[in-house]
Amino acid sequence: MSRNILPEPPEELKPISEELCARIRDNLDNDGLMPFSTFMEMALYEPGLGYYSAGLHKLGPSGDFTTAPELGSLFAACLAGQVSQTADELGEYDILEIGAGTGRLAADLLQSLPAKQLPSRYLILERSADLREVQRQQIAATTGLVERVEWLDEPPGQDWRGVLLANEVLDALAVERFRQGEKGVEQLCVQAGDTRLGWATRPAPDALEQAVGHIVSDTGRDFQTGYRSEINLHLAPWLQSVTAAMQRGLALFIDYGYPRKEYYLPERSDGTLMCHYRHQAHDDVFFWPGLQDITAWVDFTALAEAADSCGLEVEGYTSQALFLLGCGLDGLLMNHADNSADGGLALNAQARQLTLPGMMGEKFQVMGLGRGLEIPPRGFSLQDLRHRL
Repeated sequence: MSRNILPEPPEELKPISEELCARIRDNLDNDGLMPFSTFMEMALYEPGLGYYSAGLHKLGPSGDFTTAPELGSLFAACLAGQVSQTADELGEYDILEIGAGTGRLAADLLQSLPAKQLPSRYLILERSADLREVQRQQIAATTGLVERVEWLDEPPGQDWRGVLLANEVLDALAVERFRQGEKGVEQLCVQAGDTRLGWATRPAPDALEQAVGHIVSDTGRDFQTGYRSEINLHLAPWLQSVTAAMQRGLALFIDYGYPRKEYYLPERSDGTLMCHYRHQAHDDVFFWPGLQDITAWVDFTALAEAADSCGLEVEGYTSQALFLLGCGLDGLLMNHADNSADGGLALNAQARQLTLPGMMGEKFQVMGLGRGLEIPPRGFSLQDLRHRL
């Protein structure tokens, strides 16, 4: 999508982006360049200025994009089926949600779980003070269980057991961009232009070059000159940080992505980087930085490799549609149809958005990582795609 057909942001928000861009220019390396990963981190999380740090309205019809929990309560009701199974195995347990958005998933999940299976604590790891307050209000208004909720500045330091939830979290972790040049792998960087930021390249540092070499070796395909894509060099340490204290439990990662051999297909020669602004998807990462979301699809093979390095077992991998069905979606729809005034029409509309291939059903994938579990998670009982990793 061309930048010139995107709506201009309100005048009162433009100074946020302008200040962020000034700060980015002040932090360029000595050669006048900045790794894209650093730019993405600042554009999303720079205190007071980044997209997730500046108090902007992001989710729902008046925001920039809609997540599965924002569609209604069905997504959380299905997840409750998986949480309940894990709770039966663990006994007393906690839930840790990373990046809880508006708090809708937490609120609906707490309402969907039977009283005897409620977590001892619902922990929310949230970087945004603005979103914390939105979450607090949502949970308090919906459940009356806000006293069970604790907000964390960093992953738990004390041992815990339970369920970790990360819905559309991995796509917002900062990634490196690379290009296959004529003389080797290049690092795609950001530079300051006359009026706006722009792209530049430099030889890839060793860590990036080695990571790209691993992809080539694993897929058995060389990249053609000019091929561009993304790679997360810090996925393993990030995963270690959020799961290190989980003694026993199940970590669920739900996001849009592919196994590695599909992620780096020859025809996907410009990668998966995408921006979201006013419900329009486009690829101009320099359109008012700080006022739009920037994401990259997830390499689920890389997540499985990171899990192995962190001592976690890949318990299952499947599409969102098959995961929700494995968690009892059909039964929820039948029960609601029998007990609702509209015969379940509203819930069926949610189900279509969550499961149809042209919507969220196939684009979104689910991976479960476990530690110390004995019972296979029910969400992966209908389809297990681990062989594609």
